[in-house]
Amino acid sequence: MRTRTSVKAAAVCAAGVVVLAGCGGGTGSEGGSAGVSVVTGVYPLEWLAGEVGGEHVDVANLTEPGAEPHDLELTPRQIGEVAAADVAFYVSGLQPAVDDAIAQEGDGNALDVADLVELRPADAGGDGHDHAEDEHADEPAEDEHAHDHAEDDHAHGEDEHAAAEEEHADEAAAEESGDGHDHGDTDPHMWLDTDRMAETAAGLAERLGEADPDNAEAYTANAERVADELAAIGTEYDEGLADCESRDMVVSHAAFGYLADAHDLNQIGVSGIDPEGEPSPARLAEVAALVEEHDITTIFTETLTSPDTAETIAAETGAETAVLDPLEGITDSSPGDDYPEVMRANLEALTTALRCS
Repeated sequence: MRTRTSVKAAAVCAAGVVVLAGCGGGTGSEGGSAGVSVVTGVYPLEWLAGEVGGEHVDVANLTEPGAEPHDLELTPRQIGEVAAADVAFYVSGLQPAVDDAIAQEGDGNALDVADLVELRPADAGGDGHDHAEDEHADEPAEDEHAHDHAEDDHAHGEDEHAAAEEEHADEAAAEESGDGHDHGDTDPHMWLDTDRMAETAAGLAERLGEADPDNAEAYTANAERVADELAAIGTEYDEGLADCESRDMVVSHAAFGYLADAHDLNQIGVSGIDPEGEPSPARLAEVAALVEEHDITTIFTETLTSPDTAETIAAETGAETAVLDPLEGITDSSPGDDYPEVMRANLEALTTALRCS
């Protein structure tokens, strides 16, 4: 089988870059490459590529274990891997360095998850405001019969509204500032929705089959097996989260929107899509107030980012902390060794925190 890697390896090696398939004297099947070369930007896609590709693919993840993927900067070697790969498998908007490398060096090898599944808007949910707004909508107007009081209240309300708008603008700026990364208009954390992961597996199998027609049936069969495993995990979530005292989860950063949408939960993110975004004091106060108002007992931390902010809110409100892993990487601190194990560990953490029966 003559892969894309064999065609481009010589040019990349000439530039002094050692790539995934190696810089040997042979090419393709004669050079000893194990199969189709796939580079991925983040761990869940690495796991999926390994499961769908099986023994017929070589998978390299650009994010080192323990590194925060949003902050990824690529070395010349890694850019060479992107250029030489048969498939560059990524989620656009998650890692600007990967987006740039694929745009500049990919030469048609890109497989963007955003082209396989629909991504949710980045601003959908995640701020906890809908609780307060829904409750205020249900409150009766106390002074409807007193026009003079209503006018005063209206003027006061306009002042509060203007202040709130300014506060929310500050929060948005704080959430987006962090390290300067721009995640665009969509939320890239689609892997926390098992249905979208299954759709992605099917799209990946099709692309691998195009790169390696001899093993196309194997890729399709592997994708179907993975879809069955993902469906089983999704069913476990449906059943485990069906009857809970609370449906509010306070998380360090708003990575869990897909999971929340899929299982009727309300995500309250301390920070936005980017975990490095620094929440404003007003946002911290708002989250603390929601925790107390809605009897939230757990503030979730992550494995790849500092727990300090979550611990501060927990100490202020009397809540506990627990790990809810956004699966952006696997480390010794992860609550499992692979995607299925961490997803099931997350379910256990949720059922405990939300007091599910």
